[in-house]
Amino acid sequence: MPLTLSEFNAVVEDLWPTGSAEGWDAPGMLSGAGDDPVRRVLLAVDAVAATVDEAVAADADVLLVHHPLLLRGVTSVAESGYKGRLLAGLIRARCALIAAHTNADIVEEGTSAVIAARLGLQDARPIEPGDRDGTGIGRVGRLPEPIALGRLALALGELLPATAGGIRVSGDYDQPISTVALCGGAGDSLLSSPAVRGADVYITSDLRHHPASESREQSLAGGGPALIDVSHWASEWLWLDIAARQLAERLPGVEFVVSELRTDPWDFVITQ
Repeated sequence: MPLTLSEFNAVVEDLWPTGSAEGWDAPGMLSGAGDDPVRRVLLAVDAVAATVDEAVAADADVLLVHHPLLLRGVTSVAESGYKGRLLAGLIRARCALIAAHTNADIVEEGTSAVIAARLGLQDARPIEPGDRDGTGIGRVGRLPEPIALGRLALALGELLPATAGGIRVSGDYDQPISTVALCGGAGDSLLSSPAVRGADVYITSDLRHHPASESREQSLAGGGPALIDVSHWASEWLWLDIAARQLAERLPGVEFVVSELRTDPWDFVITQ
């Protein structure tokens, strides 16, 4: 008997419990019939037209994404809107939609932990610890040996998938970096955290002008981190391989495919 969607979702829930998600979040199973079989799963950061089309074309039974499609309230799923159109396409193809968002951020091998591991950070720990040891938001740790800020940014450029926006840096290129704080996805809410303020650099995404400017001015006045701003999508895409591996270990009879499609929203940039 093939694995059912209900059984698959139970494994997802065990790996990334929805009860540990932030209160504003909306992870979990958004659509699908519990008795449907699950033989192939496509993993992606976003449920957008390109990844939905990819899932349907691949005859996937589940599209497992990081970002919930209905994170913000909607009053209609009519196909005149893109969210309704995406859901209708998935439902017609009998492809379920499941999201693991902040509940996948905080686990021991979550989005931030993956980046920390790829950078080789030592003694990495959460910026804001969770209820269980090893869990929590973000990570902070030490590099094996100091590196110039510019060289660290270049290393991130090799590590992360390429995007039009590239990598932005606030700080001196030759500034030595030993302690790194980071948060996959949007992390400007952590700029005032003692762990971030005590690091040599803070790596995150979606840094807005005023929070970034205030953080750098404070750093110049009294010490604090340089800033590296990377693509939100790219910072979380690395987690998909880990998620696919964890699921495959639990469910060896299911095929797991990681989408290579870039769903970063920016297509090109003009430098001045």
